[in-house]
Amino acid sequence: MKPTLLVLAAGMGSRFGGMKQMEPVGPSGEWILDYSVYDALQAGFGKIVFVIRKEMEADFKDAVASKYSGIIPTVCCFQSLDDLPAGFTVPEGRQKPWGTGHAVLAARHEIKEPFAVINADDFYGREAYLALAKAFSANSESSYTLVGYKLSNTLSDKGSVSRGICKADSNGQLITVEEHSEIQSQNGSLQGKNPQGETVNLSGDEIVSLNCWGFEAKFFSSLQNQFESFMADQGTEAKSEFYLPTAVDHQASQKEIKVEVVACGSQWIGMTHRDDLVTVKCSISKLIDDKTYPSPLWH
Repeated sequence: MKPTLLVLAAGMGSRFGGMKQMEPVGPSGEWILDYSVYDALQAGFGKIVFVIRKEMEADFKDAVASKYSGIIPTVCCFQSLDDLPAGFTVPEGRQKPWGTGHAVLAARHEIKEPFAVINADDFYGREAYLALAKAFSANSESSYTLVGYKLSNTLSDKGSVSRGICKADSNGQLITVEEHSEIQSQNGSLQGKNPQGETVNLSGDEIVSLNCWGFEAKFFSSLQNQFESFMADQGTEAKSEFYLPTAVDHQASQKEIKVEVVACGSQWIGMTHRDDLVTVKCSISKLIDDKTYPSPLWH
């Protein structure tokens, strides 16, 4: 059974200032997403499931269908504000969906096989998909995978970023993921704010999560249970979010699952700010010059 690639594409990129998932970065108009799909195909993935918002459906489906038809099967799921457990309702004033954990849940009816989760607007590199495919082939239902990157390789010189900093034990098993925000260089040193809002110094060698995960299909059941608990605790708040790393962190800390942290040596490329676009295009161009990718990508 080939694994599925679950692509989180519902976000509109508020800091970037547009729908960055569809921003051309390749010389023939390719998106970052195209390179992710290409790499997943090379690693043996057999289906792509996209999580989008309902209002994006027409434009997104037209673009995806024309690009991937005959290449790999695709399915679209919708992250909806009112996709809630029984007994819960959308609180007054709530306008945004409930975060990345909720986005993954949107695909629960479409995926019955091992699956990877990625962001549509992050370039992870082929090594990430090969590592996930290798983990799936090990067929360990109690062990999931987090592909992590060195913090210093994931920064933007155009502004601050938020990153989940991973702590692992001596066996490479995840202990916790701590969300840090406003990470950037300040007067020659790297600083950010920890989950308590305190300013902390960072070395840049920390391994961070960029939402590149590998799960078995049974993960949906435990994620649904956690979402119900989240709604009971924070469901009346207008801006609370059910984050995927927080959900995994909880399960790992409770010893419900084991998560192997795999440090990825591939180049990570992402667009947080509009000014990152030039850097991304240059990085993609170099990979094409190095013959990592053909151009055009899709013939």
